[in-house]
Amino acid sequence: MGITARGVGLLVAAVVLLGVGFRFAYPELTLLGAAAGAAVGYAVLTAAWRPRLEVARSADPDRVARGEPASMTVTVRNSGRLRAASLVAEDRCGDRAVPVPVLRLRPGRDTTVRYDVPTRRRGVVPVGPLRVTRRDPLGLVSVARAYGGTVPVWVHPRIHPLRAVPTGAGRSLDGRVDAVPHGSITFDSLREYVVGDELRRVHWRTSARVGELMVRENVDTSLPRIVVLLDNRAAAYPDRVDGVAESFESGCEAAASIVTAAFREDLPVVLLFVAPDPETAAPGAAVPDATASSAIAPGAAGGGGLTGGGPLDRLAAAQLSTADDALRAAANRLRQDRLGDTLVFLTGPGSRGDLGHVGALRGAYPSVVVGVFGGPEPTPAGAAGMVVVDAADGAAFAAEWDGVRRW
Repeated sequence: MGITARGVGLLVAAVVLLGVGFRFAYPELTLLGAAAGAAVGYAVLTAAWRPRLEVARSADPDRVARGEPASMTVTVRNSGRLRAASLVAEDRCGDRAVPVPVLRLRPGRDTTVRYDVPTRRRGVVPVGPLRVTRRDPLGLVSVARAYGGTVPVWVHPRIHPLRAVPTGAGRSLDGRVDAVPHGSITFDSLREYVVGDELRRVHWRTSARVGELMVRENVDTSLPRIVVLLDNRAAAYPDRVDGVAESFESGCEAAASIVTAAFREDLPVVLLFVAPDPETAAPGAAVPDATASSAIAPGAAGGGGLTGGGPLDRLAAAQLSTADDALRAAANRLRQDRLGDTLVFLTGPGSRGDLGHVGALRGAYPSVVVGVFGGPEPTPAGAAGMVVVDAADGAAFAAEWDGVRRW
């Protein structure tokens, strides 16, 4: 509960009038002071009334690509039994407030408001809660309360269709993608039996030890394994407008497009980031959510990684002294782990001088592709056998990607 400046003035006047009236025996002043005090008391009682409201909201849809339309429907129901509700309500949508009219809402009735959710910036847009403000008729006291929860709207990067995918270091004897539901050739792990699994895949010794059927999970090691490394350092994207680097947004679109294309082809793929964080690595199936939330959200963080400012939009800053150290550490991790045979590095014009760290990975990754976004001029290859793709945006990158004939 907050008292307005008018309420503070009236309360001070009530105290002064009552004090002077009693001290010097002026009944008129005492009456005015009592009236002022009664007005403040009435304002407190009026604003303190807590309406019984039920708030339900639904996003349509709750996951969209950047720039696509999305809307939020808010339904407010007066669950009280005695009084109608006439309130001033605002729904929080990202960093702006949307007015929700609640006028003469009788008991048992509801009102519905539908409005557009801004999707011009990629990230997670938290919508809610509904903020209801109660004021007395004289404007002396104001009380704000929150109703309902928060519904996130995921704004993903745009995904551009890619026809070509890397072929990898080796070819599968039965084609690029074998017609085997769970892979073949090489043992990978054990998992629980599900209806439909072949009994010849059951590992009986482990099943007897754990007390339930365990099935061998195999993979085809001849399939290409793609590693997408997205540069999320602020230094790589020097040009920003209103805190948003369009070249970084283009890199996010390219990363989402590559991982989606690989996932549709049932190819192993992993998405990594230069600024390290245990929660930023995402498998191919989860690339839209990873590229919309804490992993690579719009804005810039002081530690050298790009991030945003929402409650679901935080990235732990890398404990590294410079952006060059971050890329060098990421290259060392990739060299030691050898996660695949095709490395795709996506970055901005600010890291052209750092491509030597990526080119040095040719020994661990037979195919290295570098995508540079927003550069004023073509980028030199920098290392023998490294493919460099210069693109203005995600759509141009998709066109150039499909035109690459060697990996």
